[in-house]
Amino acid sequence: MNTQKYILVSAFLMGMFSVIIGAFGAHILREQWMLSDASMRIFNTGVSYQFYHTMALLFCGLFYPQANSRFVKISALFFILGIILFSGSLYLLSTRHYLGIDHWKWIGPLTPLGGMCFIFAWISLLVSTLKSKLGTTDT
Repeated sequence: MNTQKYILVSAFLMGMFSVIIGAFGAHILREQWMLSDASMRIFNTGVSYQFYHTMALLFCGLFYPQANSRFVKISALFFILGIILFSGSLYLLSTRHYLGIDHWKWIGPLTPLGGMCFIFAWISLLVSTLKSKLGTTDT
């Protein structure tokens, strides 16, 4: 599978999982597990950031042919890592009591690491754009 297709497939899968995880939160966590409002806010933050950065990942796939592909590839990788670390850690943190993983203290530091991945991804997209031939005209 070529890089552009890999990025697009990753975006589609992340988008699908955003919907599934969001529905799980709305229907199972709130209605059956009776998660607190604070835990639901944490969970929903994870879902929101997963959606936002899934759209950015989709953009990477569509932007890939026109931009500096090396930096777009790096950006896509950091968006994927950011979703896994940031959103994934928030999902675990908000449900850890119900999952029986209260003692997993290492989950908390994953959230800011995921946030850093998002920042690096956006920087990489910026660099890709600046290095691309976008906006130049052929004469």
